[in-house]
Amino acid sequence: MSGGNVAIHDVEADYVIVGSGSAGSALAHRLGEDGKNRVIVIEYGGSDFGPLIQMPAALSYPMNMKTYDWGFRSEPEPNLNNRRMATPRGKVIGGSSSINGMVYVRGHAGDFDTWEDMGAAGWGYADVAPYFRRMETAHGGEDGVRGNSGPLHVTRSPLDNPLFETFIKAGGQAGFELTSDYNGTKQEGFAVMERTIHEGERFSAAKAYLKPAVKRGNVHVLRGFARKVVMDGNRATGVEISRGEHVEVIRARKEVILATSSINTPKLLMLSGVGPAEHLRDRGISVVTDRPGVGANLQDHLEVYVQQKCLQPVTLYSRLNLFSKALIGAEWMLFRTGDGATNHFGAVAFVRSKPGVNYPDIQFHFLPVAIRYDGKVAAKSHGFQAHVGPMRSKSRGSVTLASSDPFDAPHIRFNYMSAADDWSDFRHCIRLTREIFAQPAFEPYAGEEIQPGSHVQSDDEIDAFIREHAESAYHPCGTARMGRADDRHAVVDPECRVIGTENLRVADSSIFPQITNGNLNAPSIMVGEKAADHILGKPMLARLNHEPWINPRWETSDR
Repeated sequence: MSGGNVAIHDVEADYVIVGSGSAGSALAHRLGEDGKNRVIVIEYGGSDFGPLIQMPAALSYPMNMKTYDWGFRSEPEPNLNNRRMATPRGKVIGGSSSINGMVYVRGHAGDFDTWEDMGAAGWGYADVAPYFRRMETAHGGEDGVRGNSGPLHVTRSPLDNPLFETFIKAGGQAGFELTSDYNGTKQEGFAVMERTIHEGERFSAAKAYLKPAVKRGNVHVLRGFARKVVMDGNRATGVEISRGEHVEVIRARKEVILATSSINTPKLLMLSGVGPAEHLRDRGISVVTDRPGVGANLQDHLEVYVQQKCLQPVTLYSRLNLFSKALIGAEWMLFRTGDGATNHFGAVAFVRSKPGVNYPDIQFHFLPVAIRYDGKVAAKSHGFQAHVGPMRSKSRGSVTLASSDPFDAPHIRFNYMSAADDWSDFRHCIRLTREIFAQPAFEPYAGEEIQPGSHVQSDDEIDAFIREHAESAYHPCGTARMGRADDRHAVVDPECRVIGTENLRVADSSIFPQITNGNLNAPSIMVGEKAADHILGKPMLARLNHEPWINPRWETSDR
């Protein structure tokens, strides 16, 4: 498939966006909003139609299907018993927003102020907050901070299982904060989960942004496999794509924007001659500009599932049989209600690991069933679990080319658990979860521990459990990081322009200098929103100058 003669057609647009995911959909919507620009979005994946994507409770299916997922796996991870870790990325209209868990987390104000400190001028919290507000219609949340007229519907869990409120109550009993809106002024605390679910269906970036943009008539989705950016010297002029056996060039009159994920974006940049010069030459690729940061700085969130048997039959276990699933599916198909209309992540928490940490660095997702994220290996009893992990690991990995063949998957090395602090941080996460599950609120429900198991107590025993059972939270980012134009290891400048090139930008989670607190869908969409204003030369939205809540005890206590 990698051969074929290049055919030059009259397919051209003002802006050519590669990728229809979280950021790409937002970009397409905003770049074509005034009707003056023709926009082409190149997407290799197919339709998002059908219940496996649109039914929220079916979330474990699309991320494990070749139809919807690129199917990437990491190289063997030496600190995790050489396991090759699944790295799902959406290969479908809407990208990963069509296969993710639909959890909505903006990130903490401190994350974006850190970005600015790292050279991303104009991306501090006061700068990005108005873009979060512009993109949202939040059904609940803090007035003035949350949006109420944006394209993206964000709803709150209905707390339809007693275990959700039990988890939140237990957090308070353990001395931690509660918060009414973790996406508002106060992230720290135990809270009700927010989701990109609306009227019983997944509300992806495609639904919020891309499909309304296509209806206007000047935004078009073109199905094809992006092979490389076409460069005239250091100037991007289009994108070379494969469609079946044919290779074509889609021309860009103004700019090419890559929004193909933190895995495919660095791959495309390198195939186009933008990246570490020696690595490119080794693979027979002509160097356009030597950017050693392309593919470097790979970050992710790793987590473990702490599982407990439940003494009362209130969990989802009784609904995992085929008959119950059929009933749930039928109700959802007919009415968009019931257990099919939720992602079942009803409660969340953001806490600090120790005194001296000024904003949260641990996240919990709570789920009223004991099961893996991919839907496999459910406990054979009623149970519940918390997904827990540190938010700001110092471990860094890389994405590199396997070859110059665009159809070869890249080599992905996360280097999970390579920073010494990761081990002590994870042990603390597990012990903290046990402390929360031991609170009085859980007394009517908490049976014996399923995983890790009460026999796992010492540091060595917990470390062995982590090596075998830690899983990715599927939040890869950072591989084309934003920074100052004179920063040798930055890939894009603060206006998302690829340094050393013209008419080429990146707008997706690969530009994050540092991973944000929580799930990455919301900040990825925000990047698309803000990048559009940079591309169009618009003034930035007025800064939102309000102070985030910082725990007054942060220097002396973890709660």
